[in-house]
Amino acid sequence: MPDALDLLKTRRSIKPFEMSGPGPTDAELDTILNIGARTPDHGKIVPWRFIVFEGDARKKAGEIFTKVFRAKNVTATADQIQKEQNRFTDAPLVIAVVSRTSQHPKVPAWEQELSAGASCMNIVHAAHALGYAANWLTGWMAFDRDVLTALGVKADEKLAGFIHIGKADKPPEDRPRPLLGDIVTRF
Repeated sequence: MPDALDLLKTRRSIKPFEMSGPGPTDAELDTILNIGARTPDHGKIVPWRFIVFEGDARKKAGEIFTKVFRAKNVTATADQIQKEQNRFTDAPLVIAVVSRTSQHPKVPAWEQELSAGASCMNIVHAAHALGYAANWLTGWMAFDRDVLTALGVKADEKLAGFIHIGKADKPPEDRPRPLLGDIVTRF
């Protein structure tokens, strides 16, 4: 297992189509989800939950995406429809992080949503620590109410992201990062 700072320095997002199996074992998935649940959570209100897509569930999700996409894009090409059908089939595992805010006298909704985002990042880091590639994505499906309802996301919930996890087919490339002088000020 990599040193914590090396882990943070070496994390890269890998495109799902550049992933393959095998995916995490059941024990590794439990580790990933437990680490996803170890995020700042002011008020201990657990403002997030997880939906796991593996095996045939990934194809079932693709059927939902395809049905909704076709209904809303009547001129879609066969290639576009196929893309929606296969959206979750590249990586062997996809975890949806659902943000579920509640009314709280001391914890505003924004802080609860940030906690869901922190959960996403914890999942990405946990996958990387276990030797997997990961990518935190949204896409149109994350904001389409018909898709969300079909996936079991309630009307008062939002999707923080879909995290695709698998093995990298090739070494990841880094991208340019901002210079600290461009993003840091001192007060």
